[in-house]
Amino acid sequence: MSEEIVSTLEQIAAPYGRDVKLEAVEHDSGLHLLRIHIREGNRFTVMDIDRDTALRWATVMRTWANV
Repeated sequence: MSEEIVSTLEQIAAPYGRDVKLEAVEHDSGLHLLRIHIREGNRFTVMDIDRDTALRWATVMRTWANV
């Protein structure tokens, strides 16, 4: 069974009662992912993304936030 090491990076209280939690996930194979938890009321969304996807996402968010 594959082991993973999970470290919380940030927890963010977002507007309208939403919560976002970001975690670094390292698998014993050496794979590194960013795990994103989004809670909206009783709904939960969890995504694992790779570094390239995280970089593209961060670039778009930074551009939007700096407008």
